[in-house]
Amino acid sequence: MFSPAEMRNFELFSTAHLVTVVLFFFTYFALMYYSKKLKPYQSIIKWTLFYLLIVCEISLHVWLVLTKEWQVSDLPIQLCSLSTFLALFLFLKSNEKAFWLLFFIGTVPPILSMVTPDLIYQFPHFRFVRYFLQHAAIALAVLYFILFEGYRVPRNAILFSYVSVNIIAVPVFFLNQLLGTNFFFLANPSQTKTLLTFFGKGVMYYINLEIAAVIVFILTYIPMGILQRIENKKSRNEEKMN
Repeated sequence: MFSPAEMRNFELFSTAHLVTVVLFFFTYFALMYYSKKLKPYQSIIKWTLFYLLIVCEISLHVWLVLTKEWQVSDLPIQLCSLSTFLALFLFLKSNEKAFWLLFFIGTVPPILSMVTPDLIYQFPHFRFVRYFLQHAAIALAVLYFILFEGYRVPRNAILFSYVSVNIIAVPVFFLNQLLGTNFFFLANPSQTKTLLTFFGKGVMYYINLEIAAVIVFILTYIPMGILQRIENKKSRNEEKMN
């Protein structure tokens, strides 16, 4: 379960993979559906997600060090690590713009990462369990902030977050050149077969990354826009009644 040489036979859409993804979506939609009934347990949900994210991030590096597998490419500079740190920050301190960024990089990307994971270890290996727990916790944290702490995202946050990600990506790109790493998958697609595999190579890879980011950000915002429209309509109706 903890050996770096065992269970290196991850199979996309295997029974273990599909069950894990289904369990995530079940939890996600259950949290949405029962959010009002779960309000008394808000604190438990909050700190469970908080400590789960910490344990997932730290345990990976402990495992890598103990198994002598740690490399410079394992520095926590991937998008999921950025999402993790943003979520941890927001659990401790309210910040509207930090949530805007987390909303766009912590909703669809971790879910897509679970559907087509950059992973070689099969269940029940530690790396399999940690990978899915961390990515699920990121997406659930975003949902928690929306349902229980009332965070909302304006339309102009799409541009703000898109520009912010690109600004962050610039030093990461040069860091990749310096260290020979692939943080943010800016050097090339992942080694395993994921959606990035179909983005091409060279300049086309970066163009497709930018296009995909725009599409993902817009699609991510649509449910939020609908939610705020419904809330605004409800608020106006209540004002008229009063």
